[in-house]
Amino acid sequence: MPFICSICGEAAAQICARCTKDACSNHICEKCLRCSDCCECEIALDAPVHTPPPVVREMTAQLEREAAAAQPVEPLSPDDNLNPVSDTEPRP
Repeated sequence: MPFICSICGEAAAQICARCTKDACSNHICEKCLRCSDCCECEIALDAPVHTPPPVVREMTAQLEREAAAAQPVEPLSPDDNLNPVSDTEPRP
């Protein structure tokens, strides 16, 4: 399974030396080997604006559809008896 850049969603072959996120060559600083989120160098990274690959976009859309379709869970009320005791059982 290929690794995916945590910043842009493209194929990643490196990890950040600080946060250990997967990152593509566009988002790893050659000087400090950190991702563009962690890099503190004064050198600007040459990173074109990327859109996530179709697979990532489809996975995100699928998760959003599932979340929207999920039914909310009703909270329990104080009247809900989770440990019913039978009236026929003797009580200590």
